[in-house]
Amino acid sequence: MTTVSGTSSTATNGTTPAADSGLLADYNLFLKLLTTQMTHQDPLDPMDTSEYTQQLVQYSQVEQSIQQTGKLKDILSQLASQQMSQASSYIGREARFDSPVAGLGDAPAHWTYYVDGTPAALTATIKDSSGKVVNTVKLDAESQGTYKWDGTLADGSKAAEGAYTLSVEATDSVGNKLDTTINSVAIVSDVVTDGSNIMLGVNGIRMSASGLVAIAAAGTNIDT
Repeated sequence: MTTVSGTSSTATNGTTPAADSGLLADYNLFLKLLTTQMTHQDPLDPMDTSEYTQQLVQYSQVEQSIQQTGKLKDILSQLASQQMSQASSYIGREARFDSPVAGLGDAPAHWTYYVDGTPAALTATIKDSSGKVVNTVKLDAESQGTYKWDGTLADGSKAAEGAYTLSVEATDSVGNKLDTTINSVAIVSDVVTDGSNIMLGVNGIRMSASGLVAIAAAGTNIDT
């Protein structure tokens, strides 16, 4: 299944394995140095009490850092589970994403678009995941709003399943270009997570849940 990230930013985990191992290494090293120092100190000239206390405080701070890191991981894990549980309610529903990328799978690739102005001409261009143009088609300027592509190419063959990107060039009656906003639409089939990001399976690809702009019951007109 193709994975596609949404346009919105996603949250990242606050800790890393490298950070955890670094804290643990500091903790073990500090403990080893402290016990070695106490073992080999001169009985006639023992360690200064205040210095020993300071080292114990440092030891405690390192230990607390490790404990806090573990607790933070537990909290993030619980939050991820809650997000997964909430996102599971999207399965079987129609989702619209703030992205020009749509999946071509069991169903046609489906997009909605909005032109800022009154277009006199509309040209849709579809590119595959490598950026290669696979299809170009003229759209009806008077019935703008949604476009579905079943994968049929100019030579009558079918495009491979996967992620495709739509761009729409719109011009007004005097040839001026108009801004266009494009969203992709599909039915959610599954929900997965990599531990920090929630991804929705839609028509053979995965999209970030952070890119959702609308969700509705299947069959509902979500194009507007």
